Amino acid sequence: MPDLLSAFRSGSPRALARAISACESGRGARLIHDLYPLTGRALTIGLTGPPGVGKSTLCSAIVAHARRLGKTVGVISVDPSSPFSHGALLGDRIRLTEHFTDPDVFIRSMASRGHLGGVSGATADAVSLMDAFGKDVVVIETVGVGQSEIEIAEIADTTLVALQPGSGDSVQVLKAGILEVADVFVVNKSDHPMALQLQREIRSMMEMLNFAGWIPELVATQALAGKGIPELWAAIEAHDRYLKETGAIAVKRRTAFAHRVRQLALGTLERRVEDAIGALPDSLDPYVAAERVVAGFGVDDGLAALGNARTRGAVRATVRGL
Repeated sequence: MPDLLSAFRSGSPRALARAISACESGRGARLIHDLYPLTGRALTIGLTGPPGVGKSTLCSAIVAHARRLGKTVGVISVDPSSPFSHGALLGDRIRLTEHFTDPDVFIRSMASRGHLGGVSGATADAVSLMDAFGKDVVVIETVGVGQSEIEIAEIADTTLVALQPGSGDSVQVLKAGILEVADVFVVNKSDHPMALQLQREIRSMMEMLNFAGWIPELVATQALAGKGIPELWAAIEAHDRYLKETGAIAVKRRTAFAHRVRQLALGTLERRVEDAIGALPDSLDPYVAAERVVAGFGVDDGLAALGNARTRGAVRATVRGL
């Protein structure tokens, strides 16, 4: 570990790759402990949206534009995993090839491995490591997400929600879950005949929400041709300025910190719950069994109100009280 930290601090891309691998395998706590003071400087951009909207192509265009501005870039590309083999077809290997030879672009593939929210369990660690490494911009491209898989908003400073025209019932696409996390809406494939209609529908849906402070911008792009990318970058920079000038960046990062701590604590507790369940006799009914499990976490009354709380709810309440 000392050798890895030394290589990391000297700017070795291989050391950055090894550090991310350590976090993916659950061995990154010491690395994050030593490097966390170096974080908080990078512009972090989350890119999410339904499958097939062109997120990888849009990501590539954003990276190209940032490089033309002289910025160093880290990319975390998360792809869905097979529920059977846990393997994944890593799309960035196909769509981001133009950046492979650029020494100032570091690309990391991650498989979601069943983690909900459109990201991988180690995504936040990878963001911290790229930030500590000195990348000016970190782009997180998520799995194609639905209405409620919105964890990216807890990781990135600026969240882009990409949508495409002609994708069916726009009301389904624009339901509250994913709509409310957007800092910038991106209508990709803007050469589509229904692109203007989708933009009108987004504006109409935005009027139904009561935004406090920042009002999301709406940008039309054609990522494959590079159209609209300068305007998209201007919207990203405008949101970054807003966060810093209003002090909202501190609130947002504190919320992200709390979310990250909660996820780590819950992950630890859930593993312990699984171990405790494995040691229970089959003769117990589920409520008594749950009471024994929760009592093992120092909850004096176990599940006192057995009819009103389930094991997971009790565990989460315990975590929030830590």
